[in-house]
Amino acid sequence: MVLFKRKPVQFLEPDFVPNDEAEVWLIPQTGEVFVSYEDYLTRNDLLRSFQERGKEIEESFPEQLKGPVLRKVQFRTTSRLDTMVDEIYAEFKSDYFPGEEVTVIVENGERLHGLVRDKARMGPRYISEFETKAPTTRYMVSLNDSKREISVFEEDVSRDRGVFTKSLLRSFIKRTTIRESWTGAPWLVKHDYANRFRIDTRIPPHLRLETKREERKQIQAQKRASHGHDADGHAITNGEPVRLPDLKPGHKEHQGKHSNHHAVVKEPTPPPPPPPIKYPIEDLEIEPKPDRETRPEMRFMCKEAPLGQGEGVTHEPDWRSRKIEMQSVGGLLETWDTLNVYCEIFKLDSFTFDDFVEAMIVASEEVPVQLFDEVHCAVLKILVDSERDGGKVRITLPEIDEEDSDEEDEEEEESQAPTPEPEPKPAARATRSSLAKLEAEKLAAETAAAEEEEQQAELATRHRAEELLQDFDWIEKLRERAFANGGWQMIVVGLLYQLSKDSRHESACDELLLELVPPGEEPSQESVLQAYSNLDVNLRVRILQMICMLTMETKTVRGYMEECSDTMTKYRKERIEWQRQKKQALEELRQLNEQRKILLPDNMPPSPPEDREQENEEAAKPEVSTTMDADETVRDTEKTDDEVNSRKKRRSKQQKLDEARQRKKEKAKKEKAQPKPPPQSKAFIKLLKEIAKKEEQVKECEEEVGVIENDLREADCPRTRVLGKDRFWNRYYWFERNGMPYGGLPTSSTAHAGYANGCIWIQGPDDIEREGFIDLEGEGKEEHWHKFGHTVKTRKENEEGKTRVFTAHQWGYISKPEDVDKLINWLDIRGVREKKLKQELYNFRDKIVLGMKNREAYLAGRDEQKEKEETKRSSSRIREKTPEPPNHRCLAWENSQALEDLGHLHSEPPPRPRARKQAKKREAMSDLAQAPAAKKNRR
Repeated sequence: MVLFKRKPVQFLEPDFVPNDEAEVWLIPQTGEVFVSYEDYLTRNDLLRSFQERGKEIEESFPEQLKGPVLRKVQFRTTSRLDTMVDEIYAEFKSDYFPGEEVTVIVENGERLHGLVRDKARMGPRYISEFETKAPTTRYMVSLNDSKREISVFEEDVSRDRGVFTKSLLRSFIKRTTIRESWTGAPWLVKHDYANRFRIDTRIPPHLRLETKREERKQIQAQKRASHGHDADGHAITNGEPVRLPDLKPGHKEHQGKHSNHHAVVKEPTPPPPPPPIKYPIEDLEIEPKPDRETRPEMRFMCKEAPLGQGEGVTHEPDWRSRKIEMQSVGGLLETWDTLNVYCEIFKLDSFTFDDFVEAMIVASEEVPVQLFDEVHCAVLKILVDSERDGGKVRITLPEIDEEDSDEEDEEEEESQAPTPEPEPKPAARATRSSLAKLEAEKLAAETAAAEEEEQQAELATRHRAEELLQDFDWIEKLRERAFANGGWQMIVVGLLYQLSKDSRHESACDELLLELVPPGEEPSQESVLQAYSNLDVNLRVRILQMICMLTMETKTVRGYMEECSDTMTKYRKERIEWQRQKKQALEELRQLNEQRKILLPDNMPPSPPEDREQENEEAAKPEVSTTMDADETVRDTEKTDDEVNSRKKRRSKQQKLDEARQRKKEKAKKEKAQPKPPPQSKAFIKLLKEIAKKEEQVKECEEEVGVIENDLREADCPRTRVLGKDRFWNRYYWFERNGMPYGGLPTSSTAHAGYANGCIWIQGPDDIEREGFIDLEGEGKEEHWHKFGHTVKTRKENEEGKTRVFTAHQWGYISKPEDVDKLINWLDIRGVREKKLKQELYNFRDKIVLGMKNREAYLAGRDEQKEKEETKRSSSRIREKTPEPPNHRCLAWENSQALEDLGHLHSEPPPRPRARKQAKKREAMSDLAQAPAAKKNRR
């Protein structure tokens, strides 16, 4: 719909079209058809002027104020436009928004120009019982003439004249809003602008026309019911008669009984409906829809699905699910995320989550996996510096009480010393005291024997780590980086044993040490290597998770976090600078476009006249007549003599040639008489070049802002950010969101996979949220039942479908690209939590879907290749002496970053330092060899 002064433009009556072959002109916006080209141009120019005027107004209005102003205008019921303009202007006159160009007054009275970076509003403060300080607003402004940022109050900030005026505000509101003609109609933002600035367009029920009509009827009925009536049925108020009440005929069966009454008065109507709900609200307070779809089905990477779910639950369709327990899924995710976010510190290539899980499962002596060894060695290196760097221990470890162990050794030696046989005593007469003494000695001997048996049974169930580490200093071995041939496994045992001296880690470490250093086997480095090779994947996850948690305490990791924080501050300043340049370029582009509009009429060719069109039509006619004359000539040839026919033919040809020459002459005369279009002026051409240059500058600013936004996301490493929570307090994670590139490091050996994790992970609610909002009991449960007719548990079962998680230790995931849109549609924006979650999913939707598709292709390609190789091996009849190595995806990973930075892998011993004399000699030889090349480069 085309509007002029907020009213629809009246369409013209269509011109009469003589036939279907006639040429017409159409205006697509209005559907109007014109036979005359001049009428078409006149009408089109009028509509275009309306649109261009509106665009100029929109471009002139400050960009940062558009969204806030339209939100204030939406659903206002102020009748007069001028009144609303005054109200909104008063609200925004002294309110400034990030990104605005402002003028600030510093302490010395100097006026400086800058860009608003941030603002903070402080509420009223109570100084005393009778004195209150008004609320204030503090702005952080980045100055244009320097890189300084200053903090000023609102009274020291102002806009330039003409940037924000009532006239401009009035024109902007008229262009972007509409309002119906009935009394009390709200102002509504047009859908294009509402979608652009994310403004809710759902009209509240109390502002709709039908609601207003119903309220008026109720008010009138209440007024009529509140007045008294005299004996004749007339209403009386303060002794004065008022207008008669509305009458309605009574029922036929009552007319005879109440014939003395003139009318039946209406009964008082029910009270008006309650005020409408202002969304968003608490998610569980929203009435569920009857035809609501369930959440997309989750998958589980574990042996068993969460308790309470039967048939229809989908598991991971490979062998990994049968080896991983649910309690290990969170540890796998946490460890993988830590290693990839801080891969620069650990000097590790990034790797996919699927390869990491596979490596944790299949690594053994028979299948050595570089990824498995490199991860453990890289993490251990952070705990203790190398000998070259000083060998400092970077974590706090509990002390091992050596005195207790010495005392225990002494006690064991004493217990093992031979006891001399007592000398035989002469037989004495048995008395009561002697019998009691013998009985006491017998009981003491039995008690000592029982205690000794218990000690031996306890020793049989205790690990032998202490015995293994008697001659092994794990800290010294870690300083030496002695990781080969089971070295790092021995270091892990030493670390766990020392951590077990802390009561917080005692039970967990003892359980792990029982598997690595069992009591029934002689402890050695070979036995530890063998035990780690056969260790269950769930125990491997617990060990690696424990070591990764220790690295978070080190100065190296904390320093990296601080460095990333400083880098993010730098990026934010750069983003503000590019945004300022973009705004300035847009303003200059707007001015250049205005100049172009001024110069455009003098630099455009004139419109084609109707005479030229008629000439074109006449020029086409001779061809038709020529064909007709030729046909007639053929017919005449059959009826007349050859000479007459040839004479007529020559005469007709000559006549046609003369007519063609005459037409060419007339056409040349008309073209000569027609004024030629003036060539474009140099100033206009120069202006077009400047406009193109400014457009490129704006595009460059937008690209730079996008790059900085991505750098900010990758540098945000201190914590893993959650996408949001749904109505049942489940947490949603997309681990590529922050701290890493979307597809992992581009230089990684498995960067061709094109994804890092490739799934949306769903974690159940924690205990506080579950007990307070879901597992309601008593009054809370009854209240929810009376309000909605069901409990929260029942609603969870109905709306989540077959797959659900119940606690924070349970994890499910979504990996199908089509399920992302289903999940977005399942969320309800009327709820506080799901509105935020839906927005985050919408922002990252394209990246999430791309990662899922790349994951499917990566896994499918490997599986197909594995099936082909297995088929080929099974069909071959040639016996091989040695079996082929297994084809696992994780074996393709290689730690190229360690090779580049260190010159060797973490799991390999560092190269020995070269002799000093040989090093000097080789340096001298290399200098001689490089000297001619340097001269050549200079030339």
